[in-house]
Amino acid sequence: MTGHLPHPARSDARDNRARILAAARAVFGEAGLGAPVREVARRADVGPATLYRHFPAKGDLIAAAYADQRRVCRSIVHDALAEPDPWHGFRSLIERVCELHALSRGFADAFMTAHPEAMDFAADREPALRAVAELARRAQRTGRLRPGFVVDDLVLMLMAHRGLQDVPQAARPAASRRFAAYVIEAFRAVPEAAAPAPLPPPPCLSR
Repeated sequence: MTGHLPHPARSDARDNRARILAAARAVFGEAGLGAPVREVARRADVGPATLYRHFPAKGDLIAAAYADQRRVCRSIVHDALAEPDPWHGFRSLIERVCELHALSRGFADAFMTAHPEAMDFAADREPALRAVAELARRAQRTGRLRPGFVVDDLVLMLMAHRGLQDVPQAARPAASRRFAAYVIEAFRAVPEAAAPAPLPPPPCLSR
C-alpha cells in the first residue's frame, strides 16, 4: 500500500501548480508584474511556501505563466515572415501583436522587458525585432511600407499601446483594434487611392 502513497502527492502538486499559474496570469494581467507574489498565493489559495516550492524566484513564475503567450508571439512572427505579400504580413503582425498585448498587462510588460524580473523575455524580443526588420525591408521593397520606417518605430508603437491597459477591460479589445488600424495607416507609404478601408468600430471611452 505504501507504494501508492506518492501518487496523490504528485496529483496535489500538479493541482497546486496549475492554480498558481492561473492565479499569476490573473493577478499580473490585472495589476502588472509589480503585483506581489503573496497576492498570487492568496488568489491560488496556497501558502507562500507552496508557491516558492514550485517557483523559487518571481522570474520563474513569470516565465511559466506566460509560456503559452511566448509561443503565440513566436508563431505570429513566423506566420508574418511566411506570408507571400510582405505588406500583408506586416499588417497582420501589428494586428495580432496588439491583440496579444491587449489581453494582459503582465505579458505586455514582460515582452517589453519593463520589469527587472522578466528579463528572460529578451531572448524572445531580440529575435522578434530582427525578424520584423527583415519583414519591413521586404515590405519597403514593395513600395507599400514607408521608406523611413525603422524597427524602433514598432517599439514606440508597443510602448504607446501599453497605455491601453488603463482602458476598462471590456473596451480594451476594440480599443486595441482601432489603435492598430491607425498605426497601420501611419506606416503605409501611400494612402489608399480609392476609399480607404473602414476603421474598426470605436470603443466606448468617453462616458
